[in-house]
Amino acid sequence: MKGMKTASALLIMLGIGLAAESVVAACNNLLDYSHRRLASQTEDNLCEAYGDQVILVVNTASRCGYTGQFEDLEALYQKYRDQGLVILGFPSNDFRQELADEADTAEVCYINYGVTFPMFATSSVKGETANPLFRELAEAESEPSWNFNKYLISREGEVLAGFGSRVTPLDSDLEARVVAALGAD
Repeated sequence: MKGMKTASALLIMLGIGLAAESVVAACNNLLDYSHRRLASQTEDNLCEAYGDQVILVVNTASRCGYTGQFEDLEALYQKYRDQGLVILGFPSNDFRQELADEADTAEVCYINYGVTFPMFATSSVKGETANPLFRELAEAESEPSWNFNKYLISREGEVLAGFGSRVTPLDSDLEARVVAALGAD
């Protein structure tokens, strides 16, 4: 009986290990980076936390003409999150439109716009100083040309499409591509 329990425990551990390995493999290193959450000390490894979901990555800014897109991004997230969509927001001052204080950025996101999707600490999203995720996105698609560029990533870690600032999250090609990516299971 004891031998069967030990064998069962080993099989369960092996299964968990294989499942974790499968998620990491699905990231293709695109998401295998850790980023600190906005106005927090908590860090998320993107692959471990979101690697099995359809991901929309957005570079944001609090004082941009497109900042109002937070409302539609949140609506898109609420509409499809139960089907496996996650939106990851990355504030950046690369275009000189982000607030200097992370607490102020958090207020804009969480209080002013009611954002509930994950937001990360302010970082660079273009050039040599870009955070690792955005360096990978630039290589796969293109570097952000302005705030609120959006990148759609499949559950397998493949960059499916990039969308410029003017593309609205709802009732657009972006939403159609999200729906297609979610339905590809």
